[in-house]
Amino acid sequence: MARYVVDVMPKREILDPQGKAVLGALPRLGFDGVSEVRQGKRFEIELDGEADEQHLADVRRMAETLLANPVIEDYTVTSAEPS
Repeated sequence: MARYVVDVMPKREILDPQGKAVLGALPRLGFDGVSEVRQGKRFEIELDGEADEQHLADVRRMAETLLANPVIEDYTVTSAEPS
């Protein structure tokens, strides 16, 4: 079984209202010293077969076409060991 992780984050130049809301709430909860929070998404994808370049390319296409909006989000795809 092949496992991949896709992390999606808003691009730095894009406003992140969810991150700003978390940043505002943390001091009220007693967490001081936090200067920035960015909120993103994480996808864990398992595919039949062994991890290989074709599976990696397929997951990258998934990220580009469905999991991330490349206009406003950046993404990374990494191979992960199945647990």
